[in-house]
This record gives sequence, C-alpha cells and structure tokens, in this order.
Amino acid sequence: MANIKLAIVGVGNCACSLIQGIHYYRNGRDLSSAGLAHPQVGPYRLEDIEVVAAFDVDKRKVGLDVSQAIWAQPNCTKAFCQNIPHMGVTVQMGNILDGVAGHMVDYPDNKAFRVADQKPADIVKILKGSGAEVLVNYLPVGSEEAARFYAQCALDAGCGMVNCIPVFIASDPVWAQKFRDKNLPIVGDDVKSQLGATVTHRVLTYLFSQRGVKLEKTYQLNTAGNTDFLNMLNHDRLKSKRISKTQAVQSQLPVPLPSENIHIGPSDFINWQDDNKVCFIRMEGKQFGDVPFNLELRLSVEDSPNSAGVAVDAIRCCKLAKDCGIGGPLEAISAFTMKHPPKQFSDWQARQMLDAFIQENSKGSVVKPQVPCSCHSAKAVAK
Repeated sequence: MANIKLAIVGVGNCACSLIQGIHYYRNGRDLSSAGLAHPQVGPYRLEDIEVVAAFDVDKRKVGLDVSQAIWAQPNCTKAFCQNIPHMGVTVQMGNILDGVAGHMVDYPDNKAFRVADQKPADIVKILKGSGAEVLVNYLPVGSEEAARFYAQCALDAGCGMVNCIPVFIASDPVWAQKFRDKNLPIVGDDVKSQLGATVTHRVLTYLFSQRGVKLEKTYQLNTAGNTDFLNMLNHDRLKSKRISKTQAVQSQLPVPLPSENIHIGPSDFINWQDDNKVCFIRMEGKQFGDVPFNLELRLSVEDSPNSAGVAVDAIRCCKLAKDCGIGGPLEAISAFTMKHPPKQFSDWQARQMLDAFIQENSKGSVVKPQVPCSCHSAKAVAK
C-alpha cells in the first residue's frame, strides 16, 4: 500500500507537531500505549503519512524545506522529535487573502507573522504535480476567504480535505455538496484536541445530564502565548470560533442553556505561555432537592501536539474513504475529531461509529512492520 500523500496549508505549530509525530512513531515504539487512539487505520500507520506539498506566507518559512520551516519563528511548540530528516519538500508561497490579521505588525518577530514579498504559487498545479491525496488546513482562525479558497483548490486538484479550523465547510450544506459531487471526502470543522478544553467540557456536560444533575450556568476561559491566541486578539475573527466551541458543549445538553448563561471561547494572549494552553472551566447547577453545587477545573496542555493526536486519525480516515470511493463529509470521524461536525454526537457514540467505519472499510488490511527512524527518544529531546 502506498503512503498517504499529504499537503499542508499553514506550516505553524500544529504542522510542526504533526510532522514530529509522524517521525516519532517510527522509532519502534509500543503504539498500543503511546498516545494514539488508533495505532492503525485500515492499512495505514502514522509512518505512512508523507508530506508532499506545503504552503505558508511567512518569509521565514517560504523557500525552506519543510523539515527546517517547522522550527522557524514564530513557531514555539514543544520539540519532542528534533531530528527530522530533510524531506525534499519546499514550502511554497500561499495566498494571503484574509489569513493574516492586521494587528500582527504591532507584535515582535518571534510571536507574529511576517509576510513574504512573493507572488502566490499555483496551488492547484502544485497539488496535482505532487500527487497530494489529502489537504489539511491549518490556517489561522478567522481565515474565512482563505479557507474556502483552499477548499476549492482541493476540489480542483482531486484531494480530500481535513479542515482543522472553525470555518464551516464540511458542516456547510453547499460546500458539503461540492465534495459529494466530486466524490471527495472531507473531515471538518475545527479540530477537537485529544484531551483539550472542549472535549473535557463536553464530557462533563454529558455526564451531568446522564446523572440527573441540572446544569444552569457555565463558562470556559482559555489562555496561551502562541500565534493562534495572538491572532484571536482580534475579536472580529472569532465569530465562527465561538459558535463552534459553544455548540460543541450545548449539543451535549437535552435543552440548550440560554445564551446569557454560557460563555465559551478564547480569552487572552499571554506571551510567556508559548504553546501551553491553560483552560478554566466553571459549571454551576442543582442536584437532588434543588441543592446547588459548582465545579471548577483547570487544565494545562501543550496545544499543538494535543491537536495532532487526533488530526492523524482524521488524515488517515480521509485517505481510507478516498480509497473506498466515499465522498462528501465523513460523519463519524468528523464527530470524533471536530468541534463543529456536520452532525453532533456524544463522544462515546462518535468513537463507536468511527471504529465501525474503520472496520467496515478495512477488509483485507494487514498490520505493517514499523520503519525505524533517526529520531532520539522523547526523553532525550524534551525541552
């Protein structure tokens, strides 16, 4: 079975973690207990994901090999597999459109985007020439025009798509139909981390409803110091993000909370946190006898590896669907990995659906031997 040929839009922290992970799991590890929900998806292990094209607009990344660009500023995520071999894939100049917030110029180089003075590459031509089969979208939040531009490029180039940002494509009926018409799979929208703020908040909300506890008020506040949170200081870029995160939690309630009683969304940029995201959740309600209670939770995670932990499943399921001739939004993997899928399910239902999808479309698949790589152990390279 050939590798999964992947194109990446946005060579930021999430792309850095994804690429590190691909190589980290080539190092002869016991995949059954190494942070993967699915060590194998059909015939595909992580080592089968091969980056064949990449696009960015930052002058410190454009023109570099991907193996170098993932370490360029303003990327600041944790290095857990430093020795990434030269990949022979050059980062090409992408289309800017609305992908760069204006306030970035007011922040230092090591935190903000610096746009390259180059003409955009022919995206569709490069996708076709590289043989890309899946395109993953890691653009900044609020890149509405740019996300739709790259979605159309994926359609024109015959690629499946994994939309990791809160621009509604897989969950938009018009775009969903475009992917059905082309018989191309799409997973989206807005990636839900492996164990992040949204999935934790969702599971607790569902737990309350299942235990007869009435949730009356809740908030979720998040801070970090990466470019994602710097970008989101412009609240005009947050409309879709707030909808995505709020609906992800509201969907777990039998009756949604009034809008004045629920607040979910990014809260502030704190420079020194870098890619560490800190989440504060508070939930208030009533138990037996209308006795009041409240729950407060603090969660601290490295944001980008948390995202990559589920993106690897989304990418492999997208390719598996493409192999099987399945087009349009993929319901199960979208519900499992995304905050704003075409249809919401509880997380345990989504996991059951996903496992069934993989099993149904994996007949004849065999486990492949692992390919060793030159990465050091996580302990040796951890910073």
